[in-house]
Amino acid sequence: MANFEFLEALGQIARDQNIDEGELLVALANALLAAYKRRADSAEDAEVEINPETGEIKVWGLELDLDGNVVREWDATPDDFGRIAAQTAKQVLMQLIRDIQRRQMYEEFANREGDIVSGTVQQNDNRYTLLDLGRVEALLPQAEQIAFERYEHGARIKVYIVEVRKTNKGPQIVVSRTHPALVAKLFEIEVPEIANGVVEIKAIAREPGHRTKIAVASNDTMVDPVGACVGARGTRVRNITNELRSERIDVVPFSDDPVEFIQAALAPARVREVRLDEVEGTATVIVHDQQLSLAIGKEGQNARLAARLTGWRIDIRSENEDTEDTVPEETWSEDEVAAAPEGQVEVDESVDPVDLAEPEAEA
Repeated sequence: MANFEFLEALGQIARDQNIDEGELLVALANALLAAYKRRADSAEDAEVEINPETGEIKVWGLELDLDGNVVREWDATPDDFGRIAAQTAKQVLMQLIRDIQRRQMYEEFANREGDIVSGTVQQNDNRYTLLDLGRVEALLPQAEQIAFERYEHGARIKVYIVEVRKTNKGPQIVVSRTHPALVAKLFEIEVPEIANGVVEIKAIAREPGHRTKIAVASNDTMVDPVGACVGARGTRVRNITNELRSERIDVVPFSDDPVEFIQAALAPARVREVRLDEVEGTATVIVHDQQLSLAIGKEGQNARLAARLTGWRIDIRSENEDTEDTVPEETWSEDEVAAAPEGQVEVDESVDPVDLAEPEAEA
């Protein structure tokens, strides 16, 4: 007996939920078979067939040989199977829709690991902040939050997708505000030259909430990579610092020459000389006496980020130290203490390093 109304309803559900109609029919047939097998008068082997053209439902009893081949089949559809089918269909379809939606959301976001998304803050506790991404929620764990940031309910923020976990309740999406790649993705959004591959991000060193150094190179000799990232009057990089709640960003030119790269990485300090020890992976940097505190930075931050950016252990000396052949008490690398040695360097906090997030005065 044809059941066009059933088939039409099934098609409408498939369209509304963006689910393959064939997948719905298979799941429903499996559920109806399970319902049939619970009957005392059921055949030992059977299958349920749903005609995709008419919606007609039939149960076929099967006789199998020792190899599992069908040697005989007959129509074993119970007289009251229409009622059983109606009761089963609603329950099965609702569960199937939930399962398929969860799977689709997982597949959608699993492919977006490493992307940036915008979310609305829903709630906070001492473990994580919950974000609404639209169709799904995301977890911003405490460890992935910038220490001093406060996320007000309803605020909209950009986050980086670190991981997508598959659970019985759907995808669990873990996001970050501290990941260095968040900065890279923000530049990709803000700078067309990065999005289209003309400018490349070669390296990033970040201390979340405080400062980031980013090294860029151009694949077109007519395009200045630093200028493209900073933007006219600093507008592009300023948009990124605003999103990161005023985190300072230094954009520096990348170079295959390690001496040039180290000099650029220590900006805004001016470097007089760089001596490389390739065996030890150490760079001895000589700066003018008045540039020492600027090169090291407040609490060693500038030198530390430069070391991470370039991959070299950086030992910064003033001209006087170099002349006196004084062995420094500290080298500056990502694994070492952030602050300058007590009594050796007095950090002049009145010196305001040039921040590439702010535009220079026009000529």
